[in-house]
Amino acid sequence: MNRFEPGAIVALRYITRADSTVGMTWPARVVADGDSLVALWIPEGAEYRAWHRPPGEPRRLVPAHWRRETVRLMFPGAAHSVWCSWEGPGRRFRMYYVNFEEPFRRTQIGFDTNDHALDIVVWPDFRWEWKDLDEFEALAASGVFTPDFARAVRAEAGGVLAAIEQRAAPFDGSWVDWQPPAEWTVPALPAGWDTVPPVPWDLRRWAYRPDLAR
Repeated sequence: MNRFEPGAIVALRYITRADSTVGMTWPARVVADGDSLVALWIPEGAEYRAWHRPPGEPRRLVPAHWRRETVRLMFPGAAHSVWCSWEGPGRRFRMYYVNFEEPFRRTQIGFDTNDHALDIVVWPDFRWEWKDLDEFEALAASGVFTPDFARAVRAEAGGVLAAIEQRAAPFDGSWVDWQPPAEWTVPALPAGWDTVPPVPWDLRRWAYRPDLAR
């Protein structure tokens, strides 16, 4: 796949574990697309697709609006991304948010990945806390995540925590003052976000129990 130019509008899609279909999907503008970093801008108010489960009905994707300006930093081959977020009229830097996820794959309209439940919230003063640790451990205990995969996620988390303690990139402040170009408008989901064939993770059968996953 060709690289995306800065400013290009792409779709960031979560591909379901059980049947490799398109799930939650965000529109984003490309900040950078290089050998060691892909950075995507998702502004406050961007319309994305989120799961909704009406009582007694199957879950389905519905429109929703992103609540906080975010730059999502993704690293080729890594099983996590780091989200930098800002809020308020003055764009106050709010936090780093580490999302453990499948290494991303390229598509003709953007990037495919999926969430691994576990997260770390890192405040500007570098205090950090787990998020959804109970959910991750429950998925591991129930067998949705295989033992080998669960150990791999924990090891990935250990490496991220070391980077946080060392103030290593991207936790070195280099993104705190970033601003989008003035001409960038809020992106909309590109055509094909729900029809372009997903690119499943090639290690999904090692990581997940398909009969239990979703």
